[in-house]
Amino acid sequence: MPNEILESIISRGITTLTPPQEMAINAGLFSGSNILVASPTASGKTLVAEMACANSIIAKGRKAIYIAPMRAIVAEKFEEFHSAYPYIKAAISMGDLDSSDQWLSEYEMLFVSTEKLDSLIRHGAPWISSVGCIVFDEIHMLSDISRGPTLELLITKLMRISDAQIIALSATIGNDEELAAWLKAKLVKSDYRPVKLHKGVVEGSKIFYWDNDEISEAQMNGKSKIPEFRLVEDTLSQNKQAIIFYSTRRNAEAGAAKLASLLNGLLKAEEKKQLEAASQSILNALEKPTSQCAKLALCVSAGVAFHHSGLVNIQRAIVEDTFKKGLIKVICATTTLGYGVNLPAHTVLVRDLSRHNGVTSERISVNEVLQLFGRAGRPKYDTEGRALIASNQRYEVQELYMRYIIGTPEPIDSALGVASVLRMHILAFIAEDFLNALEDIEDFIKKSFYGFIYGNDSHIKAAVKQVLRELYDWGFIIEDYGKLLATKIGKRVSELYIDPLSAKWMLEFMPGAKDEVSMLYLISNTVEMKPYLRPTEEAEAEYVFYKDRFGSDLLYKYEELSFGYYNPVEPFTSALMLRDWMSEIDEESIIKKYHITPGALYAKLSNADWVIYSAIELAKLSHISARNLVDVRVRLKYGIKAELLDLVRLEQIGRVRARKLFDNGIRTVNDIRSHRGEVEMLLGKEIAAKVFAQL
Repeated sequence: MPNEILESIISRGITTLTPPQEMAINAGLFSGSNILVASPTASGKTLVAEMACANSIIAKGRKAIYIAPMRAIVAEKFEEFHSAYPYIKAAISMGDLDSSDQWLSEYEMLFVSTEKLDSLIRHGAPWISSVGCIVFDEIHMLSDISRGPTLELLITKLMRISDAQIIALSATIGNDEELAAWLKAKLVKSDYRPVKLHKGVVEGSKIFYWDNDEISEAQMNGKSKIPEFRLVEDTLSQNKQAIIFYSTRRNAEAGAAKLASLLNGLLKAEEKKQLEAASQSILNALEKPTSQCAKLALCVSAGVAFHHSGLVNIQRAIVEDTFKKGLIKVICATTTLGYGVNLPAHTVLVRDLSRHNGVTSERISVNEVLQLFGRAGRPKYDTEGRALIASNQRYEVQELYMRYIIGTPEPIDSALGVASVLRMHILAFIAEDFLNALEDIEDFIKKSFYGFIYGNDSHIKAAVKQVLRELYDWGFIIEDYGKLLATKIGKRVSELYIDPLSAKWMLEFMPGAKDEVSMLYLISNTVEMKPYLRPTEEAEAEYVFYKDRFGSDLLYKYEELSFGYYNPVEPFTSALMLRDWMSEIDEESIIKKYHITPGALYAKLSNADWVIYSAIELAKLSHISARNLVDVRVRLKYGIKAELLDLVRLEQIGRVRARKLFDNGIRTVNDIRSHRGEVEMLLGKEIAAKVFAQL
């Protein structure tokens, strides 16, 4: 171990390595061996990755990359590493997918999302060859249908083009030996946890524990007849915190609202004061608070919160920070919290063990429960923690025990074998001049985790041929003397990081998209805007009027290629939502009308901005006029009518201030120049000064 690494570890008060850390070093961590660490949360996996990265930089003089599937994890790991090694030039990159980010070549340690690194390779980032260590965090996400394929093909590609050491970090899974063999890695497997975990089943007023191969039962403190609320009372009586996992956002919000009245009387005066401040910050996170903002703020003031993907980022951060400070006592969350930042609690309860898949209700996997259990027990504060599941009936207790408490985790599988998933990646292979023949692509797929598991599979071969046929028919690739090449437009589609099907749709539909709704439908009817919104009655009625204008033949072709259920009214509903946003309809009205959360609304707007940018770029190459799309992009960004376009060109002037100025007769930038006194009155002296400085 280089002295610099040893000094960094000791300076943080770490005097003993955990078993997984010792095992990783003995397996060749510092001599360049590929290593797969499969162990529970908080067992020290991050330090293993950190040591390997620092060793690559300090001892070998080569860059290192840390890849994680979620932005929150990437940001968290960057902060941890930067704090531990302030003298190593570290950078984080997660944003623009249409950039080679050449500035990254100046840095030694890079923290990126999976998609960002994939995008950088597509743009020909020259520094990839100088990387000596690559960390794949949460590699068990390979089986995730949305993120898994990109991760799998990225790993396969990097194993082919790079000689870098691979460090893969995984939760406990059922086929870790198989995964290690694919990665050509040494397996470090451990069930070590720094905090003793008591696993059990909550039923009625009791907890049935499994400790030392025996079942024991314990009576919970408290008076509530609702098991999860009784558990909260029991946890608070020990001055500890809890996280309760629900299957839906609605259940999480309802649970938090009910718990608010239970907790309110248990808070200290100083806690109430600090919670009130956090509550106000949540309420003011948006320009105008929505009903969800008000609901969350009320819960937080009582020491409880709900946490799900429908929150906007700043609200999520406030909830997490206030929980870490010990002010929020209970979080009612959906399972997304189990895959985000490190946010442990003494007690974790998985309240809902079933999830509706759109057709029927099905049990969640053992792997998912174990992932959520990873939030139980706080290493710095607790000597033990509780990881519990809820049973509705006494007769279920034993069955749930056998399945989730002492059962074996499922093996992770590849999510690669779908033609629609392969489209983006096969085009990228050809556009990068990485693979140029059918045989090369088939050989590459054989080297993926899918190929490793299933061998020479006829299904994947058929899928590859289908994708190549589509890309050829759509004009994205050509064949030249037996060599597959990307056309100019095909290369640009790959660089833009959009699905070729979306590009095909936009190129065909764009010339006829002249009015506002058609342009918004152009954006909304793309793969990137999924999941689409549930149709409203207004959308059903208005779609009839627009259907012929959109061209039924084109829609039929899109439906044919969509692989699965497709209802054109759903993306049309998304288009109407974007129209309402551009018409300056307030957020609360949009949220209620389209049954969408604030977080989901802003995610849709962010995706729409990327899609419309891509449409404009494709229009340039195809000599299609995109002037109207440029204006629509600005209007979508700010949520404004066309009449405010001139005003929002200035920083500090957004949706609300522009409307305020316009309604008071100040309608252009020239009006601002000639009405300085009125602008100061309307915006305040401080904001007005910043506006005037730009003139």
